[in-house]
Amino acid sequence: MRIPTDRQIRALHEKHAPTWAVFEHVYTHCEIVCGIAEQLLARIGPEVDADLVRAGSLLHDIGVYRLYDPATGARDHTHYIRHGLLGHELLAEEGFAPRLRRFCSRHTGMGLSRADVCDQGLPLPVADYLAESAEERLVMYADKFHSKTAPPTFVTATSYAVAVRRFGEEKVAFFESLRERFGEPDLTPLIQGYGHAVV
Repeated sequence: MRIPTDRQIRALHEKHAPTWAVFEHVYTHCEIVCGIAEQLLARIGPEVDADLVRAGSLLHDIGVYRLYDPATGARDHTHYIRHGLLGHELLAEEGFAPRLRRFCSRHTGMGLSRADVCDQGLPLPVADYLAESAEERLVMYADKFHSKTAPPTFVTATSYAVAVRRFGEEKVAFFESLRERFGEPDLTPLIQGYGHAVV
């Protein structure tokens, strides 16, 4: 499987971003998630593919660009839950392997099960969108520590655990299992480097 370079991934973001401001917003988030994942990766050891984690982190939110109306530039907030699937489709069109595409469709929340899709009436094909490999789980977990809100914010493990509780205790338990496996990142250097607040 071909793993794209950082330069190739950035070019792909630039190609699909509707505006420079949207590119900066999304790509910066992906860079931050990559930094968090690599920090955690250093504690885990060689059983996790570092190159795959890096590429997955930098690509995971590329589907957000497809939520923007090309005519008006407005983002479709009501279908944000689809951004992972849209990223999966975008990478398929660009010829990327399924193993890379899955980082897009498998990182939302603590994963979306077939039951989640049905019970919540989500605008997604009924299927499981769950992180399975160690690499997918690490990227999904790292993503929880930064939010693309306006303005963007860093999120502590405690804050995320409280927020995810509204989706069920099983989501909290899964988050805590990842927290135990991967540890908590040190957000301080990233907060200082990017200047985003922490919640």
